[in-house]
Amino acid sequence: MPELSYPQPGSASGKGRSIGLIIFLVVIAIGAAYCAMHLADDLQPVREASFLPYLLLGIALLIALGFEFVNGFHDTANAVATVIYTHSLAPNIAVVWSGGWNFIGVLTSTGAVAFGILQLLPVELILQVGSSAGFAMVFALLIAAIIWNLGTWYFGLPSSSSHTLIGSIIGVGLMNQLMHGANGTSGVDWNQALGVGKSLLFSPLVGFLAAGLLLLILKAVVRVPALYAEPKGKEPPPFWIRSLLILTCTGVSFAHGSNDGQKGMGLIMLILIGTVPTAYALNKAVTPAETQTYLAVAHQASATLARYTQGAAPSANPRADVEAYVRTRQLTPATLPALQQLTDLIGQQVNESGSIATVPQNIVDNVRNNMYVASEAIRLMEKSKQPAFSPADAKAIDNFKAQTDHATKFIPTWVKVAVAIALGLGTMVGWKRIVVTVGEKIGKQHLTYGQGAAAEVVAMLTIGAADMYGLPVSTTHVLSSGVAGTMAANGSGLQWGTVRSLILAWVLTLPVSIALAGGLYWLFRLVF
Repeated sequence: MPELSYPQPGSASGKGRSIGLIIFLVVIAIGAAYCAMHLADDLQPVREASFLPYLLLGIALLIALGFEFVNGFHDTANAVATVIYTHSLAPNIAVVWSGGWNFIGVLTSTGAVAFGILQLLPVELILQVGSSAGFAMVFALLIAAIIWNLGTWYFGLPSSSSHTLIGSIIGVGLMNQLMHGANGTSGVDWNQALGVGKSLLFSPLVGFLAAGLLLLILKAVVRVPALYAEPKGKEPPPFWIRSLLILTCTGVSFAHGSNDGQKGMGLIMLILIGTVPTAYALNKAVTPAETQTYLAVAHQASATLARYTQGAAPSANPRADVEAYVRTRQLTPATLPALQQLTDLIGQQVNESGSIATVPQNIVDNVRNNMYVASEAIRLMEKSKQPAFSPADAKAIDNFKAQTDHATKFIPTWVKVAVAIALGLGTMVGWKRIVVTVGEKIGKQHLTYGQGAAAEVVAMLTIGAADMYGLPVSTTHVLSSGVAGTMAANGSGLQWGTVRSLILAWVLTLPVSIALAGGLYWLFRLVF
């Protein structure tokens, strides 16, 4: 059985790991300094009347990064489990390597997963994120997710941070609806929740079947006994097998960053928008030239919508009428005229400000909310295909939505760096419990090199495909079910005690996180 303890500091291996630890700490220090400098730069022009927004910002960011830290116990630990268990890489080096590729995955991601999850949240809380209800929402769902993740990590169960966060969001939405009555904007977007639920439900089944099938194909094609051996003591595998395992670890880490790594980022953006809207409500990186493009696109979208209003009278409160459509999903004669007026209003507000980056502090929240409601309405129209726009008109309206989302749904680079640091630190602290579970407690025999490679290839491809469609999946569920699939295909047998515990954690995650988040939201509403 491979031993997962560190070697003595005097050994060559120990020196290598010490060098890895030093590199890791240097990277953390540089990243932390980068985040602090850019946060300070963003806040420099902000003038708040009291110290309270800064205090709330600090507390909320610590909690959000705490969630990502605990996420590192689970999901990132799964990404490095096989290379550490097989002694292909020393733990410290594996964590640094995985963290680097997680970061690259985050940087190259579209942000679709982050904001796709946020669409589960009640619209009214998104629009009032700076209110007491907004802070109660953020604190409740993050703390609930942290509590469940810590509990499952303590027992060495590869529970899903994605599953937990989505359950927490649903819990907040349900409690908000119970407290405010049946209102479409106060509850959960169940259509969006259904799509997310399908991806979380089917991805472990895909992992189990595909990894088992891939192992059988490998055994039929690659007839090299060394690939199907289990690790021996602290001895690393042959060079080509070691290279294969490092390559698959790299792929899973990159895919994890491009999907799982996004999940906390959208919440951090909500925190930033709620506490210091002047700095973060709108994307300051939008250039004057891009602003002119946005104004032209808004004008084109307005002219396009005018062709479908059928001469309806102007709305007295266009945003309220568009919100009513978002709330009820029912298209009325007032909806399209109101959306056209709202589009004109947004264009006027941006034009009078000179650029999106210079919208005055006293209207920045209003402009952002106008943009958010208009974008949501267009998204729902595209989804329902009502009204039936011509292909050219649909393209013009979708172009306006894309430009609007660029102004409101953005993630600064320093936020991505901060999340990468939190994930890396969490993995460094908590990797061992999950590595032992993945390597030794799922099957009756220990994990072989081929099984680890097959499970990671399937995890990498599954997560990458989900990211292309903006769907969240769990690295933990896909990889651990992939390992189970290879054990079944290999005839190694499964440790049903562990499998039952994994299934129990999977089944309980949603109801427990829903209950925790709902209860905390109710409590925090009383406190705030």
